[in-house]
Amino acid sequence: MTPGPRSTPASAERMSARAVACDQIDATPNAVTFPHKEGQLAAGEWLIERLRPGARVLDVGCGTGVPTARQLADAGCDVTGIDASEGMLELARREVPGATFLRLDLAEVPEVGRSRGGFDAIVAFFSLLMLPRTKIPAALRRLHDRLEPGGYFLLSMAETDLDDVPIDLHDCPQRVTGYPGAELRALVSEAGFEVLDLRHLSFAPADPEMPPEAQLFVYSRRPERGWRRR
Repeated sequence: MTPGPRSTPASAERMSARAVACDQIDATPNAVTFPHKEGQLAAGEWLIERLRPGARVLDVGCGTGVPTARQLADAGCDVTGIDASEGMLELARREVPGATFLRLDLAEVPEVGRSRGGFDAIVAFFSLLMLPRTKIPAALRRLHDRLEPGGYFLLSMAETDLDDVPIDLHDCPQRVTGYPGAELRALVSEAGFEVLDLRHLSFAPADPEMPPEAQLFVYSRRPERGWRRR
């Protein structure tokens, strides 16, 4: 594989912190804290209905592979999952043996599967929220460019007005970002995607110390050739 773009010291530190946090979540199973994933499952079903058998799908921030990578692989998709946490990836390889899982930074996404062309779909469920707002537009453009024309992109984030705000996740410091719905829709559109739908979902974590949140699911696609970004 051709080396991907070099990470800056700051971005490398952020990815390391995220990996530590995810490995700690692994020690207390993810499902205990985040048991309700109806939004992800519904988005996966929507995608499966539109993909051919064997379609190539990239799961960005795949975590344990459950439920999304498993759902897509069970439907006959050729799934590649990437994540910063080796602990999560070890679980994913056991949970979804038919998929491919790689430890990669988001900055390396353009190199994944380059020799085989682009992906038919990309999903990024609650992974881009680890980036500050200054980095998210470029990340969206990278994902756009890894899609085949006509390919689908599904994104989810918390519906809130935050930029790189520190939080404690299982006693591990993290920084998270969120957008109001209209702003997120505009951001995805500006990256070159055609937004097909924006869905809102209320979510209550099982952990009583974690407050309820509103979630956004953006359903979009890379238009056929000839489309230009705004």
